[in-house]
Amino acid sequence: MKPDDRLAYRRVMTIAGSDPSGGAGVQADIKTISACGCYATSAIVAVVDENTVGVTGVHPVPVNFVTGQIRSILDDVGTDAVKIGMLHSSELVRAVRDTLDCYPGVADIVLDPVMVATSGDPLLESDAVATVRDVLIPRSRVITPNIPEAELLLGCKVHSQADLPDVARELSRLGASVLLKAGHLTEGVVEDVFYNRETGEMTRLCSPRIDTRNTHGTGCTLSSAFASFLARGCRLDEAAVKAKEYIAAAISAGAAYAIGHGHGPVHHFHAFWS
Repeated sequence: MKPDDRLAYRRVMTIAGSDPSGGAGVQADIKTISACGCYATSAIVAVVDENTVGVTGVHPVPVNFVTGQIRSILDDVGTDAVKIGMLHSSELVRAVRDTLDCYPGVADIVLDPVMVATSGDPLLESDAVATVRDVLIPRSRVITPNIPEAELLLGCKVHSQADLPDVARELSRLGASVLLKAGHLTEGVVEDVFYNRETGEMTRLCSPRIDTRNTHGTGCTLSSAFASFLARGCRLDEAAVKAKEYIAAAISAGAAYAIGHGHGPVHHFHAFWS
């Protein structure tokens, strides 16, 4: 086969920390990206000592080694979209932004502003919240905060489902479109909202609330799915809908499984085996 006749992968790079239990972080990202039909590459920013019960420790990878991984990927394999997860320090946030700025063609960046684990353990140094808000969000095309993360970014409380559209619009003023996740609310239906900053349109993304403890890594999974569908050429609104459908099905399928003693993972490969 001639080189010009070979097929091309749709590529997604994840920049995130590891999770040895496999439910979140880079491990969940790679599973999701693969399940959504893309080729996954990764730049690991931290080795995290955690399981389904909680986080025991975080061992940061040196910043210059993180940026080296990013350059190695982009200079060789390239990427069609980027998912950014846990960046634990202001120094790292700035370095990732500066490195991505060297590649202006990399535009489809989905930022999951990870600040707190499902178990409640903090994953971000306190001074880094403002740096994520002021430095990295404007470089991203989409952010996917949950309610506690939205509250930290805006410095306000979210009280009910009715607040979400206004909160999403306010978050978009930071420089990106917003998929605001409603999982921390208590309504029987989970109604996330997606505000497309580029068109001014609001989309409601509804799914039944599943009674399950297996919600470890849901944010990582959703943002990776969003990046994957952008890499495959979907419009923003279409990618948001498809990502929501994917995570809803993964949560539903994963609820039937028992793994670990805490918050188990979703079923990333629900479309392939059960």
